Amino acid sequence: MIVLVSCSGRNRNDHEIVFWHSFVPATQPALNKMIEKFEKENPDIHIKAQYVPTGDALVQKLITSLQSGTQPDIAWIHSDFIDKLIEGDAIYDLEHFIKSSDGLTQEEINDFFPELLKSAMWDGKLYALPMEATVLALHYNKDAFKAAGLNPNEPPKTWDELYEAAKKLTVDKDNDGKIDQYGFYIPVFPASGQLSIWMVLQWEPFVWQAGGKIINDEQTKLLIDQAPAIEALSFWKKMYDMMHFSNFTLSHDLGFSSGTLAMVMDGPWNLPMYKKLNKFKWGIASLPAGPKEKATFIAGEHLAIFKKTKEPEKAWKFVKWFTQPQNQALFSELSGYLPVRKSTLELESYKKFLSEDEYMNAYIDQIKIAKAQSSIDHYKIEINQIIAEAVEQTILGNKDPADVLKEQVEKGNKLLESIKQ
Repeated sequence: MIVLVSCSGRNRNDHEIVFWHSFVPATQPALNKMIEKFEKENPDIHIKAQYVPTGDALVQKLITSLQSGTQPDIAWIHSDFIDKLIEGDAIYDLEHFIKSSDGLTQEEINDFFPELLKSAMWDGKLYALPMEATVLALHYNKDAFKAAGLNPNEPPKTWDELYEAAKKLTVDKDNDGKIDQYGFYIPVFPASGQLSIWMVLQWEPFVWQAGGKIINDEQTKLLIDQAPAIEALSFWKKMYDMMHFSNFTLSHDLGFSSGTLAMVMDGPWNLPMYKKLNKFKWGIASLPAGPKEKATFIAGEHLAIFKKTKEPEKAWKFVKWFTQPQNQALFSELSGYLPVRKSTLELESYKKFLSEDEYMNAYIDQIKIAKAQSSIDHYKIEINQIIAEAVEQTILGNKDPADVLKEQVEKGNKLLESIKQ
């Protein structure tokens, strides 16, 4: 008997599932190990993982693939993209799978962190399952704190303390007229670039901390022209200008690892890299509280199944498998991401892992104050772009934040009003 084997060493009769993702290089080894485990447990299914740059590049590639019929079976997507895929009738309403014989019980659905499910819902229906979770926290260089006369065990707890610490930590060490260490990373990027969504995601918690919201509950009116958003953007501009941050050229993670940045906001996915590269003592703390409250976001990428897949049940099997509590624990330990299900935190093996990893444990603590991004069912990408333009014009264009936000709100509200027509 002759068995035909593909170049990858797999039988040509295997069911191949094409999976697009945008995991950073530090996380890809963890993903590969998870896929290897899945294929070992499901030898008739082959997961073909393909990297696609995130942000606008991913959106454009998905749109192009839909037009050409070359879309994947499964895609790793930001919740910001879901409305476009739904409007294009491209992805399944997951109820199709959840209520099947190989589905999920209501108890299992309730086990997911509700904020993560909320961000994958559109018009009351769930269109994707969260694959991993992240919250934003403050990383700070304890050695730099000590050198600046700051208590290395007392990271800033308020906006005022953050500003004063950043001021002391912004230093020209060799007196050559150039700053060698910046106190805090202000994540400002071109609104037209692929990092604009990341910028908006980091700015929204500051609006919450000031007591505000991006949009009203009815999704009919943007609120970024109100006092909390103005205060949040003004604070970013104040920090940016104080540090002369336009001269900083590194990425936030390399800046932190190199010691060029003393404080940076980041998610847990960079922990594997920081543990390897950081040659100094460092800690993780909550984002400093604003005038009204302490807050951060909980977010994550989701797995959506495309309607054109020839293997919907096999695709669902992978999605369901990846979200099982034990598999979530393993992926968290391997990658640095947080699990998406509450019961994972109760697994003895995962408790042991957290007890031995102070950094991951610090991230788990942030879940208590974490919120999901504002629900925006229509024009989410466009509204993100509008917000990104406001941040860019204020900080890089040196415009008045109140004036810019007012102009951008008018643009956004026109979009929201068109939904009624």
